Amino acid sequence: MLINYPFIAVFFIASVIFPFIPLIMGYLVAPKRPTEGKKSTYECGLEAIGDIWVQFRVQYYLYAIAFVVFDVEVVFLYPWAVSFGQIGVFALIAMSIFLLILVASLIYDWRKGALEWI
Repeated sequence: MLINYPFIAVFFIASVIFPFIPLIMGYLVAPKRPTEGKKSTYECGLEAIGDIWVQFRVQYYLYAIAFVVFDVEVVFLYPWAVSFGQIGVFALIAMSIFLLILVASLIYDWRKGALEWI
């Protein structure tokens, strides 16, 4: 059993180092001379029209956060549904509590108006 630990250590070290290799290589081979063309705003091959800074309404962020919360719910719900027969009553109670908390958060979002677009 202790034989596997060096392999795990090697993979851990490689997983920490490997993402930095493309960053370092890009830094080393990238041109370093800034020009006006590089400093200007690029908008799909066209000249920039209007103000570059665009502010989004807060409702979009609230909608995105609600989407992420309920997307995570689905990620937890799929494995639970697949293994429902083997995990027993304790998992049923735990998932019921989890779903009740999420339904309560949905009702809270709905009453606060986070799901309205106007």
